[in-house]
Amino acid sequence: MAIPQSFIQELLARADVVDIVGRYVQLKKGGANFMGLCPFHGEKSPSFSVSPSKQFYHCFGCGKNGNAISFLMEHGGMTFVEAVKDLAQQYGLQVPEDDVSPQERARAAQAREQQATLTSVLEKAGIAYIKHLRSAPRAIDYLKGRGLSGEIAKTFGLGYAPEGWRALASVFPDYNDPLLVESGLVITGEPGEENSQGEAKRYDRFRDRIMFPIRNVKGECIGFGGRVLGDEKPKYLNSPETPVFSKGRELYGLFEARTALREHGYALVTEGYMDVVALAQLGFANAVATLGTACTADHVQKLFRFTDSVVFSFDGDSAGRRAARKALDAALPFATDVRTVKFLFLPAEHDPDSYIREHGQEGFAAYVAKAVPLSRFMLEAAGEGCDLDTAEGRAHMASNARPLWSLLPDGTLKHQLLAEIADTVLIDSRELLQIWQPAAPHYKNSSSSRTPGKGQRPKTPEMSGGAPDFGEFSGNFADLHDEGAYAASLPMDTSPAGGSAGRSFGAKPGASRPPRRIAGRVLPAGREDRVLRLMLTEPQSWDKLSGEEHVLLSELPAPHGPLFVWLESQLHEHGPQPWAALREGLREHPHEKHAIDQIAQLLDGIECDWNEVRAILDQLLKLKRQQEMVDLLPRVLTDPAARQRYEALSGLLKNS
Repeated sequence: MAIPQSFIQELLARADVVDIVGRYVQLKKGGANFMGLCPFHGEKSPSFSVSPSKQFYHCFGCGKNGNAISFLMEHGGMTFVEAVKDLAQQYGLQVPEDDVSPQERARAAQAREQQATLTSVLEKAGIAYIKHLRSAPRAIDYLKGRGLSGEIAKTFGLGYAPEGWRALASVFPDYNDPLLVESGLVITGEPGEENSQGEAKRYDRFRDRIMFPIRNVKGECIGFGGRVLGDEKPKYLNSPETPVFSKGRELYGLFEARTALREHGYALVTEGYMDVVALAQLGFANAVATLGTACTADHVQKLFRFTDSVVFSFDGDSAGRRAARKALDAALPFATDVRTVKFLFLPAEHDPDSYIREHGQEGFAAYVAKAVPLSRFMLEAAGEGCDLDTAEGRAHMASNARPLWSLLPDGTLKHQLLAEIADTVLIDSRELLQIWQPAAPHYKNSSSSRTPGKGQRPKTPEMSGGAPDFGEFSGNFADLHDEGAYAASLPMDTSPAGGSAGRSFGAKPGASRPPRRIAGRVLPAGREDRVLRLMLTEPQSWDKLSGEEHVLLSELPAPHGPLFVWLESQLHEHGPQPWAALREGLREHPHEKHAIDQIAQLLDGIECDWNEVRAILDQLLKLKRQQEMVDLLPRVLTDPAARQRYEALSGLLKNS
């Protein structure tokens, strides 16, 4: 049977190779990895290493290596399909059962091609809606009445869907094309609603509505939102879920707001399309909106790839408070010490559009500055309905606060909030932590006593002797002929040359260190390659970068730029995944070999160093800003905008 590659990738992302191998091999923690006696050859000292971060195992003695699936095949004598089925059953996944014939495979390939054309179909419809708007006085008057200009309508691609039931029939020659239904543009009638020829009735989903095209982060049209011109219901109508559109992952206006997010320093999350467009016209182009659904963790994670600060804007009524609480739950897991999340509650009679028109740009900016920090709103949410003058009320608040506090990532903010909660409920913070997190039993890491739950590993004692820590590893493993000691860093060229692959890159002044050597030879790596290695082995590090750094890396020449673009798309679709899963997703990528070669270099003892990568990014950013200043110089004296940007860049360079 043919198993889809996407399923294999999802399975390896969920599986824990340490858990799988640990059922057959006694493992002990050794540095960053787990070590044990190799099950594939006889040995007296452990040389079999299992990496929890890369989700790979490797024996430095016999060379056996692989992921959770290959271990079940090698150790259990299973076929590939048997190993996949066994692993999928352990993690509650259903493997496709039908054998795929060549004809079915051809049909599947055709279906993939059809899905790839959905965005082009939607783009074509969007162009038609724009043309209809130009000849629709009533729609134009509505937009003018809302204070929108033609320029802002053009920026967001606003259009108009005519009143007719089949207006798109004049746009698409074949109105019965299945792609029109699959894209959400056309609705097929219910059984019993056939026309005179016995065909299911078809009609346009959007009729007599202002059309707001929804774009993904690449700028491709993936859906629409339509607003009525009057007070009919529903006021807003969105495209349905399709292969290219998911309300829980996409944000309206994010593509258009990319530059403004960096300029303003934060994202303003609203609840409506019109809020985004109106705010953009009036000086707040950093606004985005959820698409008729509550804010999700995917929304928050996507925003933090563009900015380190998010302000959620809600109405001050009870519905707004409920929406804010859902946004709080979604934001807490991403509230690190270097990120800011705030909640803006407007007066009950206002939405962002009406408030900024009544109070002006400065008045709205002043109101945004007073937004409630996440820490305060979390405490308010936990204490809602609790009488803090009684022991029962304080205990109730502590109970409410525990699940919220637990969602926070480890860091200073989490510790500070623990102290504030403890002060509020009149208990010592250490005692509160003991109540919330009672001491867990310690497990010995052995084949007989190892009893972790799915996806979990018990803590194990550090090795006091035996095999050395050979560092992280992954990829298609090569034989290691010498595991000798090596130094702490790579050689770096401190010249300010450009950013092509293969050139080394300078660290901060005074940070030079001896190059790492293995068996007497230096293993150089270009600066872009060093960043790529870290991002592929620790993809969660992508979220530590600013939006400007994301753009910087994505615009690098091939192979690096395309690989960073691909990695960002994987994060948008699947979230952070171990290298074992990313490796599957890379198959048939034009630069697959380069990525694999970079990971394979880690076998030779080269470790990914976040501090080194941070220094590389700082200098790359500095070089980019310097080049931009050089490009702006001829226009500084004649163009005020160029002069303002030049001065801003100069200030950034002085502070770097």
